[in-house]
Amino acid sequence: MKRQKTASPRALRRSLAIVRPHLRGKASLIVLGMVALLADVVFRVLEPWPLKFVVDSVSVSLGASTGAAAGIPQASLGLLVACATLLLGLIALRAVAAYASTVAFALVGSRVATELRARAFAHVQSLSARYHSTASSGDVVQRLVSDIGRLQEVAVTAGLPLVGNIMTLVVLVVVMSFMDPLLTLVVVVAAALYAVSSRRSSTRITDASRTTRKGEGALADTASEALGAIRVVQAYGLERRLAGAFADGNDRALTEGVRARRLAAGLERRTDVIVGFATAAVLLGGGWQVLLGSMTPGDLVVFVAYLKLAMRPLKDLAKYTGRIARAAASGERVADLLAEPVEIADGPEAAPLPPLRGDVVFEDVSVDDGRGSTVFRDLTLHIPAGQHVCLLGPSGAGKSTLAGLLVRAADPRSGRVRLDGIDVSRATITSVRASVSLLLQESILFATSVRENIRYGRLDATDAEVEDAARRAFAHDFVAALPEGYDTVLGSRGGTLSGGQRQRIAIARALLRDSPVIVLDEATTGLDPHARSQVGASLQALTRGRTTLSITHDVTQALSADRVLWLEDGRIVEDGAPHELLDRADSRVHAWMRRADDENAVATTGGRR
Repeated sequence: MKRQKTASPRALRRSLAIVRPHLRGKASLIVLGMVALLADVVFRVLEPWPLKFVVDSVSVSLGASTGAAAGIPQASLGLLVACATLLLGLIALRAVAAYASTVAFALVGSRVATELRARAFAHVQSLSARYHSTASSGDVVQRLVSDIGRLQEVAVTAGLPLVGNIMTLVVLVVVMSFMDPLLTLVVVVAAALYAVSSRRSSTRITDASRTTRKGEGALADTASEALGAIRVVQAYGLERRLAGAFADGNDRALTEGVRARRLAAGLERRTDVIVGFATAAVLLGGGWQVLLGSMTPGDLVVFVAYLKLAMRPLKDLAKYTGRIARAAASGERVADLLAEPVEIADGPEAAPLPPLRGDVVFEDVSVDDGRGSTVFRDLTLHIPAGQHVCLLGPSGAGKSTLAGLLVRAADPRSGRVRLDGIDVSRATITSVRASVSLLLQESILFATSVRENIRYGRLDATDAEVEDAARRAFAHDFVAALPEGYDTVLGSRGGTLSGGQRQRIAIARALLRDSPVIVLDEATTGLDPHARSQVGASLQALTRGRTTLSITHDVTQALSADRVLWLEDGRIVEDGAPHELLDRADSRVHAWMRRADDENAVATTGGRR
């Protein structure tokens, strides 16, 4: 229960905290918006007065002679025209002021949202592989796009009117207190009743909205996962099962969404009742004072008009409370995303790496898996520049973890990783990653042209350099045969190409990067023999003369290495030239290659021995 009482203010404070830094540099627009908003309030307060003059002068003309009407002139055509003109002028000026304030705050809102979205996206990209391995990608996208968009939309459609209405309410209470303090008390009591009614409702709306947004994020992740694996879904006939999971999530999100809107609607209707009672009380008290002669009919008209103006902020507050609560829930989700710690970051004295030869040293490295288990403890390894080292070992031995240390996908708990004697933790992350080209089992391509996919290796590369890299990766011929050659736009993740073609484009990208260190993480796994042969030729071009760390289950690739390491139980248990280890009947490498040969023989004979 304690959490419910504090959830809404806390969510709103966190939302404002992430927005506040992006208000810098927008002071002129904010001042313009506030001045225009204040002018809108002033014109709104002055608007009923021409009507008061008309009503009072007509009343005098019809014979009214109360004490309050003393000194009021009789109605005339000139007076009526002047009052009508004044009213039109006030309405026109208020429209201009409202337009100026809306545009100014809309510009502030859109610019803040753009900067906040860019900041959040950059933050997500800086998070470690550990975070991305467990985070829901669909939910992250939902926060970046939908939640920030809701913050922007509510800031303009609810936040701006809310500020204007609060200013109007304050000014009107001051003006009305001079006109009739007793009747003004009715407005104050109505505002107090609204504050009490809305406090609990806004908290419950925020809680329901938070649950709704969380459910929508899970829904987006379900859809993203299903569509990303659509070939498997269709091949295994999983459409109905996944559609059922999507429908269940959809129903849960709908239920919470309806609950939030029901709570908001209840608050609006309670506010209508409060406003109704306040209006009735003012009509009763004000009408009685007109009969007693202490108020003119025009005064009553102005007071009722002010009452409507004063009550409208309360009704709008009730209407916007739901929107603001939902925006606070969205803002809290964005704040949670920005609060994720960046594990890998440049130190205060980080400097770019100089040109490297590619000498790699792991010095007394200890690494945890993030779940309390030790992957490596005091592991030491030296790979001279230009040497090709193949990492073997059982699954979970830490081969990919060791390779990831080179690109600072993670940092060791203790020990150092050095490139040409330089501790990579003292170098800028950008320069470290520029010095290492990583080629994964699943080559990642983007939904842009082939040319740009290759150019991602080095963004300042010319078209000629891009095509030269493709030739060296043996990719030029099939790229040239595509409908628009190098300008052919690929599908999502390069799905319009075969596995071997995708891998050769990825190799061309690595060749263009021209890094002294290459990491091959199962780069040929899953390819058919013909594609493996083609990719193998591209890999030879890529690794020639470079320090190469290769993780593979391909015997041919292991035998072509200068050196083979067997990792097991967090340490190197075998280290030597491949043929030397193969000749040792008691070595793990020997046993592994025997098993691989047997499996290949079975595959070749179709299972007949």
